[in-house]
Amino acid sequence: MSELKTPAVLGIDAGTTAVKSVVISTTGQVLGSARTELSVQRPTHTTAEQDMIDVWAAVCRTTNSALSRSDSAEIIAVSITGQGDGAWLVDEEGCPTGPALLWLDGRAGDRVDQWQMDGRADAVRRVTGSALFPGALPVLLEEIEEADPERIQSSAFHLNCKDWIRYQLTGEIATDPTEASRTYLDVSSGVYSRELINELGHERFRRLLPPVVPSTDIAGTVTGEASSVTGIPEGLPVVVGMVDTPLGGVGLGAAKPGQGYAIIGTTSFVGALHNQRTAAHNQPVITLSFDGHGKVLECFAPMNGTPNLDWARSSLSLSDLSWAEVEDLANTAQPGAGGVIYLPYTSTSGERAPFVDTAASASWVNLSVSTTVAEMIRAVYEGLAQSLRECMDELGLESSAVIRLSGGGAQSDTICQILADVSGRVIERSDDIELGARGCAALALVALGNVGSVDAAMERLATPVRRFDPNEERYALHTTQATIFRQVREALRPQWRGLRQLRADSQ
Repeated sequence: MSELKTPAVLGIDAGTTAVKSVVISTTGQVLGSARTELSVQRPTHTTAEQDMIDVWAAVCRTTNSALSRSDSAEIIAVSITGQGDGAWLVDEEGCPTGPALLWLDGRAGDRVDQWQMDGRADAVRRVTGSALFPGALPVLLEEIEEADPERIQSSAFHLNCKDWIRYQLTGEIATDPTEASRTYLDVSSGVYSRELINELGHERFRRLLPPVVPSTDIAGTVTGEASSVTGIPEGLPVVVGMVDTPLGGVGLGAAKPGQGYAIIGTTSFVGALHNQRTAAHNQPVITLSFDGHGKVLECFAPMNGTPNLDWARSSLSLSDLSWAEVEDLANTAQPGAGGVIYLPYTSTSGERAPFVDTAASASWVNLSVSTTVAEMIRAVYEGLAQSLRECMDELGLESSAVIRLSGGGAQSDTICQILADVSGRVIERSDDIELGARGCAALALVALGNVGSVDAAMERLATPVRRFDPNEERYALHTTQATIFRQVREALRPQWRGLRQLRADSQ
């Protein structure tokens, strides 16, 4: 008698630094997983690129490995998520015309500044609901065209990371509303805006935009060629999918109107789902069409995240310590970090939330000969939390709100508790580290007709959470700190551009 197998979805989560493939049952059990690291190439201090073929190779390695570890599973669908923004260009044959320019690429910083002055950035904000930043497709297309016009001429489509992977699996060109929102999509109507394309003078780029289809549609099936290199059975349905940030909310079970959630990873993120656009026009929010029919995710996506901690750990000569030991050290310092303020703007492309400044830079402020290493490292944790608190405040999330938290940084109890104390909000962390795959599985359940809605899928796949309550005394201290944090930043902002130039002149 043959063994009865467990119906499961293969979720592929392609982030900036790693690709994960996870086999997850239709009731939420992880049956097998695999991970492969990715490298980011930085030809100059402002650029960030990735080899698209390397990304696909990482997918192949992880799918084969995850499937081999889940013999008890019967895979019924494949669902994909991945990093967003940037420019991932392919030719008519589906071959990359060069490396992918990533969301954290800063080469278009001066172009963003020019668009802000001449009104084009405001046009982007009016139609897409999102503030412009250097890693956005419209400015990157102009940047590529100026540097390498032949590449634009030879390119046939722009495919975001997950769309590139899905194309490799199925041979079908498509994207979804969440990804298209970061290009030329009118988030209210769910279609590309001819008005915006014309206003930007980008008619010549219109041909590069893939068709927009619902995230819960079946985009195609796994081809024989893809099956031979991935180990995925030929003919399996492949779900369209979403970009990773909104899908994180689905995996967390927080993608319902009015709910707030946050991510701390390579970058940070704070968002809330609404039935329609609510953000003020002057807020530099990112607005993603969640369903193509008016429902939107309004969010801030600061460029600062856990790389601040990696950099600080190395710079303070703490690399020989484990992360647990680093956090023990940080916790020996008192809340408030001895008065040290840390501005967490380490990205080479500046900052995009809750303000936009392509010249933003990081710094410790208020150091003295009595400052300890413990206070300096704690200040980094608190600086990241202050950035997220500011985003929560600007999004209008109530101080009584419960915030679901995910991302690599969220696995740290120290980060969760400091964020609760700094923001004054209850933080709920899922101890499931495969929330991207869980979100993928939720979309697949809807696509296959197993459930009637994303809400129902979230309920079926829900996981327990751990709660971190804010300490009132510490919250009062951090509220004073928040005021000084923002005042110090605004005092330094006029000097950031000159400091950036000094950095360039010194290299």
